[in-house]
Amino acid sequence: MKKSWHISRRRMLKGLGASIALPFLEAMGPTSLWAAPNKKNPLRAAFMFMPNGVHPDKWTPTQYGSNFELSPILSPLQHLKDDILVLNELRNRLSSFRGDDGHYTKTASFLTCLPIFKTTGDNLHSGGISVDQLIAKHIGHQTLFPSLQYGLERISSGIDANVGFTRLYGSAISWKTPTQPCSKEINPRLAFDRLFKSFVPNNKQKVDPWKQSVLDLVMDDAKGLQRKLGRNDQDKLEEYLESIRSVEKRIHSYEQQNAFKENITKDIQEEITRLNLRIDEYSEMHLGVDITEKVKQMMDIMVLAFWSDATRVSSFMFGNSVSNRNFTFLPGVFGSHHQISHHKDDPGHLEEYEKINRWHIEQFTYFVNKLKSIPEGDSNLLDNSMVLLGSGIRDGNRHSPRNLPVLMAGKAGGALRTGQNLKFKEETPLANLYQSLLNIYDVPQECFGDSTGELCEIYA
Repeated sequence: MKKSWHISRRRMLKGLGASIALPFLEAMGPTSLWAAPNKKNPLRAAFMFMPNGVHPDKWTPTQYGSNFELSPILSPLQHLKDDILVLNELRNRLSSFRGDDGHYTKTASFLTCLPIFKTTGDNLHSGGISVDQLIAKHIGHQTLFPSLQYGLERISSGIDANVGFTRLYGSAISWKTPTQPCSKEINPRLAFDRLFKSFVPNNKQKVDPWKQSVLDLVMDDAKGLQRKLGRNDQDKLEEYLESIRSVEKRIHSYEQQNAFKENITKDIQEEITRLNLRIDEYSEMHLGVDITEKVKQMMDIMVLAFWSDATRVSSFMFGNSVSNRNFTFLPGVFGSHHQISHHKDDPGHLEEYEKINRWHIEQFTYFVNKLKSIPEGDSNLLDNSMVLLGSGIRDGNRHSPRNLPVLMAGKAGGALRTGQNLKFKEETPLANLYQSLLNIYDVPQECFGDSTGELCEIYA
């Protein structure tokens, strides 16, 4: 490659009905820039939410500081111990609505740390903008999508008569404005197509681009670009495209398996039609279908979004408030999530609860591993990211927003000191964590939620 030849950071591979953002390549900047020791890679942020809390006695690691042993629930992260932060004694004080709600207020305010407006209708008000959307507003102009929101369960509607709240509050953690929650994509195919395919209405085409591989649609452009790139960039681009192909194939295979299941459950389908429910959601939520592969597909799409710099901000919900997903696909679990979370200190239910919690950590571990496996400059995507996982309550049986289960992964470009299990002063505002993350992004925000300062202990 001639050193004088460069391509724009916004260069995309394009074809009929598709466009693919490119990962960072050496050809996107002068040689001196890539060689500079202080060159900064883009910083990504992911916010993940678990419903229904955790087994409180099996979450917190023993000992504090850098010399700690992971708890049974967090054990899947053992090989990533140096890449994580476990944060203890954080409280989302304003998420409690006069003590009369167990879930909805704590989900809606998980990333805002502000009280919500109580309603049974659609006149929602979260109290403020969520931390992920403040970051997106600050840096979103630099990417194709300011932010992307994903999840596993569709928006819940109606009223929860037990607490007098609309279920809509339990369906979102990202708030673009105080009255506008961000909609989330729950279908891997649609999430993939939104990221890589563009559909033009009324465009007369002999071949439907939605039924073609996205790589086939942009292959001519990719080959033309490959011929102009240096060897390092050629290898990077080849690896990136192969990852896209792999995810696309897995989504297609997953869809074929679901189609086969639908063909042999005609009676169930007819009943579901009468109930106006979709077959995939009915089976996932109530029949104990193993959704692990679906989760991994969504995680892979999030990784591709970060890798290609299509976005630098994303959120993911493992479930809505009061999620009663059937987890009988896990060995030793014989019921549904919300039901089991109300364990009443029964040893059997607590054991099931712990297994569900550990499954969530296994999926989180998968995502973190994928980020760490992708080189970027002298580091990797994980080192240039900050990934948060938490729940709005500590224990599903008590609904307390004190000592929330919160952990982080990634060094945020060197800003975070990972490999620590930290215990803060009791009832330290969760908002202090978000204020610290906003400071890392240089977002001009003097105070976030009920923050009283920063968590200086997490800084490198």
